[in-house]
Amino acid sequence: MITLSLIKSIFKIKSEEKSLSEVSLEKLTETMKTCIACQLHKDRTQVVPGIYGPKNGLCLIGEAPGYNEDLKGQPFIGRSGKLLDKMLNNVGLVRGKNLSILNVVKCRPTIDGSNRTPTASELKFCGEKWLTKQLQILKPKLLVTLGGISLKFFFPKASVTRSAGTIMVSTDGYPIFSTFHPAYLLRNGRPELYEKYESHFKEITDIMNKDSSTISEIAPLEPAKPKSQKKLTDFFEK
Repeated sequence: MITLSLIKSIFKIKSEEKSLSEVSLEKLTETMKTCIACQLHKDRTQVVPGIYGPKNGLCLIGEAPGYNEDLKGQPFIGRSGKLLDKMLNNVGLVRGKNLSILNVVKCRPTIDGSNRTPTASELKFCGEKWLTKQLQILKPKLLVTLGGISLKFFFPKASVTRSAGTIMVSTDGYPIFSTFHPAYLLRNGRPELYEKYESHFKEITDIMNKDSSTISEIAPLEPAKPKSQKKLTDFFEK
């Protein structure tokens, strides 16, 4: 039976969908910067919305801001950011120019003044509140998750130790390429790991250079395979 309350609910949903489509990234970002919806806002210096590139392009997803990001209001700065920029620049990618960089969680998670990994509930709450809206506006051709934590927002049971270098399709229809967090390479500077990381970014540019942006053409690409299972299980999820 169709009730008046059901009809109102349907129109409310349609109105919200329409309002989101009309919201610009700038307006969404300004609203995000004032967010006090969870406890993380109490210890932050500022919200870190991300860096926006073109729509229908490439989008990198990290987990959360750290100390430097919280101070500057930009994602992936400091040593991790420099390594990431080097990998990107090697294949002709520049943050803000031809790719976006976002985090699932927008405020720095801390414990006793130090960085900590965001909890599953923080990932879900902040990711659904802000990241999903950013992605709906950006409509990226390809998402790249940096590390196991951001991967788990899209695939809660996935592991970067098994999925690095592969493409999966999220429930929202996004093709997602999984790779390592640059901080892991800084902690575990094995030459073969750097080579693997470089190969991942070459694969990413190969995907982005394809003519079609349809998932059906992107998803069937062969995933990168590790040289040995032992090396693959050595990887730490960051």
